[in-house]
Amino acid sequence: MKKKINNILKGKFLVDEEAFKNWRMIIFLSILALIMIASSHRADEKVHEIARLKAKVEELRSESVDARLQLWDLKIESNVARKMESRGVQPSSTPPQKIKVKKQER
Repeated sequence: MKKKINNILKGKFLVDEEAFKNWRMIIFLSILALIMIASSHRADEKVHEIARLKAKVEELRSESVDARLQLWDLKIESNVARKMESRGVQPSSTPPQKIKVKKQER
């Protein structure tokens, strides 16, 4: 047991007669490690991109709410009347009347 551990530490498994099998396994494991590292890196990039997009969505949602409030403020009748006074347009003093249309039967 001690001899096997000593041979592994010295690297003799890389130069003995069965080294070809060992090198194939080492290359295979190295390729798997590289694939795993690349996959992990891509996952981290995706997480950062998702966080960035969530922040952008929150910012756009905030802008949308602000725009909706400004539109609501512009549509209030008293604000419209005040802005139209400067142009000489005033609200009507008589209330509107409904017009009813009767169908004529043939």
